[in-house]
Amino acid sequence: MSASRRPAQFDLFTGAVEEPPVSSRRRTQPVGPAEPSDSLRMLGEQLPQGVYLGTSSWTFPGWNGLVYDHEASTTQLAREGLAAYAHHPVLRTVGIDRTFYAPVPAATFTEYAQQVPDGFRFLVKAHEACTLARFPVHERYGAHRGQVNDRFLQAAYAMDHVVAPFVEGLGDKAGPLVFQFPPQDPAALGGAGRFVERLHAFFSALPKGPLYAVEVRNEELLTEGFAQALADTGVSPVLAVWAHMPPVARQAKLTRAFEARAVVVRWMLPPNLGYEEAYARYAPFNRLVDEDVGTRDVLARVCMAAVRRERPVFVTINNKAEGSAPLSAVRLAERVVSHKEEGGQRSVAHAT
Repeated sequence: MSASRRPAQFDLFTGAVEEPPVSSRRRTQPVGPAEPSDSLRMLGEQLPQGVYLGTSSWTFPGWNGLVYDHEASTTQLAREGLAAYAHHPVLRTVGIDRTFYAPVPAATFTEYAQQVPDGFRFLVKAHEACTLARFPVHERYGAHRGQVNDRFLQAAYAMDHVVAPFVEGLGDKAGPLVFQFPPQDPAALGGAGRFVERLHAFFSALPKGPLYAVEVRNEELLTEGFAQALADTGVSPVLAVWAHMPPVARQAKLTRAFEARAVVVRWMLPPNLGYEEAYARYAPFNRLVDEDVGTRDVLARVCMAAVRRERPVFVTINNKAEGSAPLSAVRLAERVVSHKEEGGQRSVAHAT
């Protein structure tokens, strides 16, 4: 993501994005949900319980007619769009990415939780201060640029600034709390072995109960020790659909994903495009441009494998995956339902 599209930060560790006072906001038509077709309503009813499909955020004006009843600004959608989003028959989860750039208070999470129905779940990214061994040499890190990060895998910081607000604010609507480790020099992590040791100690020290998940962006970190550390601490691996990671099926095998408390998937980019290229090609994200039927089918199979094992499965989809995350979610839901019906037919045939 380019610096211009990242939220502004006042402080790397506790900063927040300020909004203008209500009195200064231009009065606009309230955001409502788009009217779903009968077939879309039926699809939502047929989608198995425990399958949580959603998008990486909800603040895209181009989703007019797909998710929202009219085109609204990004700012208005950030304030009002979540409730409308949660009315969509297929969208049962949503990712909150702003928490990767700065922690948010429990009150913010509470506001989110109050806008969605009981069966809805949030996938939240933990603050990057927990997962960067050394801060990148980038202007947004200010005086911390290039420096060793003392808060890397520091349980006390994570408990106070990440876990506690997440649990207090979201309550039963909390889904996975994802600790995403961006691509970084394994040597800065102390090597794969040392990384596993620190990861094990970190999650062993965190409060039990929340659904923790780990996403790595270095293939060499997908070791047997990594899988065992997650298993020992009850943490779910994240299956990342990303060009520089192995195919999802291999990730699932290496990490023992189907043995975890939940199956967590993040579908981000096509294999042949970078972020900026995909953004330019797909904006305003209101149609599928490059359909990836192969990935869609794999993820449908992942969903059904989780259902068979009675595990919840969370799949968040980026607009840059195929061009429009809500439409990708609908197509994926159709494939999941198709697999469910095929499985049921096979079961009936076998019984007779």
